[in-house]
Amino acid sequence: MNEFHLKGKVSMNEHEKINYVEYPAKDIAATKRFFETAFGWAFVDYGPEYTAFSNQGLDGGFFKSELSSTSEKGACLTIFYSENLEVTEVKVKQAGGVIIKEIFSFPGGRRFHFIEPSGNEFAVWSEVGS
Repeated sequence: MNEFHLKGKVSMNEHEKINYVEYPAKDIAATKRFFETAFGWAFVDYGPEYTAFSNQGLDGGFFKSELSSTSEKGACLTIFYSENLEVTEVKVKQAGGVIIKEIFSFPGGRRFHFIEPSGNEFAVWSEVGS
């Protein structure tokens, strides 16, 4: 493993493991506000067209783009975990997220899908009974 430092953060890189993810953002400021409000994320800006997040299960960032990432277009779907799916759904809605698939069951759990202000699709899942 290699160690790297990003603005005061120490992270361990693991050989051939997923390390970082980047998403497009039509409106970086609105996307930042959404994730700060709904999930408590913090960001580090690297100029006007890129912002990064860390310590959210996987580090990553948003880059300025008129495109968006949705599973309907064949994009990879990033899924959050929640201990209380209904509470997280309310937080997503209050922060400006749009629910595109209401809570549904699947073997072993339940989940919902939402679109954040820049048009990217994410999902949140919970175990059965959570």
